[in-house]
Amino acid sequence: MPERALLKRLVRPLLALVTIVAIWQLVLTLTGVPRYILPSPMAVGRALIDQRGLLAHHAGITAIEIVAGLIGGILLGLTTALALARFRALRRTLLPLLLISQAIPLFALAPILMLWLGYGLGPKILMAMVIIYFPVASTGYDGLRQTPQGWLDLAQTFGLTRRQRLLKVQLPAALPSLASGLRMAASAAPIGAVIGEWVGSSQGLGYLMLNANARLQIDLMFAALVVLVAFAVLLYFGVDAALRLAMPWHHDRVESEP
Repeated sequence: MPERALLKRLVRPLLALVTIVAIWQLVLTLTGVPRYILPSPMAVGRALIDQRGLLAHHAGITAIEIVAGLIGGILLGLTTALALARFRALRRTLLPLLLISQAIPLFALAPILMLWLGYGLGPKILMAMVIIYFPVASTGYDGLRQTPQGWLDLAQTFGLTRRQRLLKVQLPAALPSLASGLRMAASAAPIGAVIGEWVGSSQGLGYLMLNANARLQIDLMFAALVVLVAFAVLLYFGVDAALRLAMPWHHDRVESEP
């Protein structure tokens, strides 16, 4: 049964990929779109093979930015959620600031970070952290607030302190809600890094896409986009697999529901 479930999880993405490629080729055949606007899947595949060294180099830079931003954003978001749940005075000050921070467009923030931090990896990692931070902080805080009252009453009966209740009762209860935020963060992580590369960079998949577009190497631009999408998908499923290992009881219950 586990092998069968794994096979089903692999077959569905492959079918989706084949469907996308088939629709892509069908659009080209029916509309006759010039290849400098939309290259064929075959041309993109050739670019992936012929330029694999170049793509691997820039993908490695973007991967460092995304993974570092993901780790930093998760740690900062989880710390914020715990602090909001623990300190009431902090909630009154920090919650409005969190909402305001989400009203600032990332493209408006990127040039400022470049001005302050330069054109190295730092601004791109920070951009990825910014876009990851809010989903983790908000879902984590919501999960901590929604701990069943019966659990809290039982913890009080056993004489647990507020700190112990937060870490031993509320945090485990918040894991399903936090898991949703982590999946959102994994899927959004590449956006911040690539935006930073678009604003100012000499390396990374975002830089490669802009450079290829300027040189009318549209097949290479699409190849870089395919690598970026593949990385984002792998990151999402990697986080999902880690969550399944960390919370097997939750996934077993969800999958058993009709």
